[in-house]
Formats: sequence, C-alpha cells, structure tokens
Amino acid sequence: MTQHTRVLVLGGGPAGSVAATALAQQGIAVQLIESAQFPRYHIGESLTPSCRTILEQIGVAKKLDAHGFVIKHGGAFRWDDDSWVFDWGAQIGSRSWQVDRAEFDLLLANHARDNGVAVTMGVTAKKVVFAGDRPTSVQCDDQDGNSFTVDDFDFLIDATGRNGLLSAQHFKDRHPHVNLRNVAIWGYWRGAKVLPDTPTGGINIISTPEGWFWIIPLSGGRTSVGFVTGKDTFAELRRGHDTLDDIFLSLVKNSPAVRDLVADAEYLGTARVETDYSYVGGRFGGPGYMIVGDAACFLDPLLSSGVHLALYSAFNAAASIASVSRGEVSETEALTYFEFAYRRAYTRLLALVSVMYERYLGKDGFFHTSDRLVDTSGTGERAKSLSFVEIIAGVSDMREAQDASTRVLTERLVDEAFQVQERVSVVDGRPDFSSVLENPLRDAESSEYRLVTTPRLGLKRVFADAER
Repeated sequence: MTQHTRVLVLGGGPAGSVAATALAQQGIAVQLIESAQFPRYHIGESLTPSCRTILEQIGVAKKLDAHGFVIKHGGAFRWDDDSWVFDWGAQIGSRSWQVDRAEFDLLLANHARDNGVAVTMGVTAKKVVFAGDRPTSVQCDDQDGNSFTVDDFDFLIDATGRNGLLSAQHFKDRHPHVNLRNVAIWGYWRGAKVLPDTPTGGINIISTPEGWFWIIPLSGGRTSVGFVTGKDTFAELRRGHDTLDDIFLSLVKNSPAVRDLVADAEYLGTARVETDYSYVGGRFGGPGYMIVGDAACFLDPLLSSGVHLALYSAFNAAASIASVSRGEVSETEALTYFEFAYRRAYTRLLALVSVMYERYLGKDGFFHTSDRLVDTSGTGERAKSLSFVEIIAGVSDMREAQDASTRVLTERLVDEAFQVQERVSVVDGRPDFSSVLENPLRDAESSEYRLVTTPRLGLKRVFADAER
C-alpha cells in the first residue's frame, strides 16, 4: 500500500468495484480493500438494465456476456388476482443478466485490477478516524490478525455493504424500515421451470397470502427460489419446523404455482435466511467521503433494486469525485448532487416497493403510482405499465441523472412516498414518517448538475445547457 491513494474504497462488492474502476479510468489513483477472499457467496442474482448501462460504460459488459450468465429479458408477475409480463426488449430495448454473485463480483474486482485499481483482498476496515468532519485514516486488520493504518488518501468511499462502517458503526444513524420488516428464505433447484409467457431468462414473482416467491433461472440449469414474508409470520413458521430446509420445502409445497414449477426438479439444499435488511442511513456523504450501495441503504428483494442502487450510487459517486479532482465543481457541490441523485432513486423505489405490499391496490394501483413517480411530461401517450417497467429497470433513474429536461418533480415524488408511508408504516399504533421526513429531497427543488459520460465521466451544470 505504498502507492499514493487519492481515493480509498472500502469494500470490493459491485458498488466498490464499479466506483473504483470508473475513477481509475479517469486517471485517478484508487486503492480498494476487501475483507473477504473472492470468490465468495452472496445473494442478489437478478440485475436490471440500468446495471447493463453502467457496466457498458466501464467496459465490462462484454466480459459478462461471454462468461455465460443467463441473459435476462424481463419477467412475469403473478400477484394476487393479477398477472402481467414485462418484456424489456420490446418495451425499453434493453436486457440484463441473472448472475452467480460469487462469479459476478470476482469478475468486477478483476476488471478493477485490469484498469489499474490497487485491489487488496483479506483486509478488513475496522474503524474510520476523523479530523473534524473529514476522514483522515482507516484502521485495518489483515487476515492474519495484524493491525495497521491506511492514511494516504484524499477521499473515502464506503462500500462495506450491510456492515455499514460509517452509517451503522461510526455515525450510528441507520434507520430500519418499519413497514418492511421482512425475512427472506431461499434455496436452489436444478431443472425447475418458469411461468408460461415468461420472457427468455426472466424472473418470476409469485405472491401467496403470507408473502411472495422469486424464481430466478441461473446458468447450469439451476434456479434460485426464495420466499419473503413478515418477521412475525416467519417466527410462527420456525416454531412449527425443525430446520430451515423443513420451513422452505413446506412453503414451496403449500404454493400450488411454485410446487408445479419445481415438481420435476432436484432440490440442491441448503436453505439460507436473511432478516433485518431494510434500512436507510441518515446521510449518504459528507466532507471527504461518500457512502454507496448497501452501506447507505437497502429496501427489499421485491423489485431487484439492490444491485441497481449499488451501481447507480457508485457511478454517480465516481462522476462526482472525478469532477472535483478536475476542478470542475466544488466538493460541496458534488456532495449535494450525489446525495440528491442517490436519495431520489431510493425514495422512488421506497414508494413503489411499499405500495406493492398494499395488496388490495392491484396492478392498476401499482401502475398509477408509477406514473406519479416519474416525469412523463412531454413523452406523449404512454403504455399503461411503461412507468412501472422503467422504474423496475432503473431507466427512470439513469434518464433523470443524465437529462436535465426530464427531472421528476421532487415535491410530487416525496409527497407520494409520504402518502405511502402514512398508509403502511405504523409504530405503536401511529404512522411512522421518519424515512421520508428526514429525506433531504423535501427541502430541495432540484439538483443543479447532471451526470455526463462524454467526453469524460463527470458532472455538468444544468444551467450551462440552458445558456447555449
């Protein structure tokens, strides 16, 4: 670690690797440290088209295509009494992948190395030391238990995932989503089917009275099958079964639709479970640092938003830091843009995910909410489900980051999220508005900058476009 490190990235998952690669491609020296030795298992296999857009920008999409991951063209919902299909190729002209995260994350980390990032595995960041409001050093342990300090950096990116070195451990300002107190349990099958009319390589979302299933086809004939339900319901299930496999297999058996899809398949075991995964940090950045991916926030598996938010935040962080390093914007301006862009994407998904758990609304209610969560002015007559498709594809976030003329009205977006929270978030018998009330979008009219990728990655002032 003798190389001068302008940017230190903590965490080598998708957010950390993408941020590091994008910065290195702008000629910035980057050091990335990761606690694990890759490859390592991680859940989160279904990617959105926005991920492809970003991965194309950093030159790794062709490697993913060649690797053999399942190409994902959309999916099919069977939600309560409604069924509908989304076809990304036909509706938005794009596609993505279903990935094995162990292979995907390793591929991204290796791509970072190939682009000049100094990647070190087996090093755990334990504590960030601040001088005033700015981080100045990071205390680390290597895999042999040796302690040392890294202090040769100008800017820090926290991509430590759910561990949340800054949000959860240093600032202690992470707040759980009380209306998303869910548990996910999942396992793998070989030879499972998907619902009829599912686009090639597509995901299935199938609801039950107690929750919902995901069905994700993977390479090698394997399928990821998972179930999401409330914590109280899962606690009851645990009391009635001896093992996680018993719980999982009983859930599959009790769903006629899912039972049919795995009827001729082989269960590969062993069931896994995650809980307490829906949260948001009180800040996404500050002087000398930005928090990206799961280190900042995570919603729910329902719309496969995890990797989208990770890559979206990482790419915007890299653009912001690159513009600061070139003197194009001040650090304060870049931090304002980053917080605004990331928080806007998170807020929109919070509203849509939350409203989908309001089961009585039906698909028309979901589509109506989606229309209100994007700026459709000047787009002409739109297909009924197009706004919904654009949101779950990450297209709306990418468009608004890059095109100043299509910025959603933030007041409308936040009000919609507030109304959803009012209906579904209850603590001690009262509505809980904390995640919306603390959202800085409520006090911001818009960002003064937009993301640009040509002639180089960075930020550009919106009013500069208007003056041309």
